[in-house]
Amino acid sequence: MDKVATIDEYHRLFPDVREELDLMRRLIREEAPMAEERISYGMPTFRSGQNFVHYAACKTHIGFYPTPSAIVAFQSELSGYKSSKGAIQFPFDQPLPEELIRKIVRFRVAEVLEKKGKKPLQK
Repeated sequence: MDKVATIDEYHRLFPDVREELDLMRRLIREEAPMAEERISYGMPTFRSGQNFVHYAACKTHIGFYPTPSAIVAFQSELSGYKSSKGAIQFPFDQPLPEELIRKIVRFRVAEVLEKKGKKPLQK
């Protein structure tokens, strides 16, 4: 894969699934408007003082990497997806679970803010 510097460049590498990648980005941005976007570990990453979620285009799915704590917290809601200690697979042949992604991002934002000693923003 070509080395990229921005999320826009990353998305352009995957024209067949760009719409899904754009949706993933939009969901994260809407729930974490303060987040800084960057490429880290070769994939789109969102951070606010520290990385809190990553995602990547894979052959058959979007890999979503919200840290092990989020996967444990949402274990029952993730039962329909392949997941591991730090990753969730959202297959391209299914719609992205938008509300679940939003909840996971809000959870991670709250964790990061708690570590900083701040209260999460209420929606």
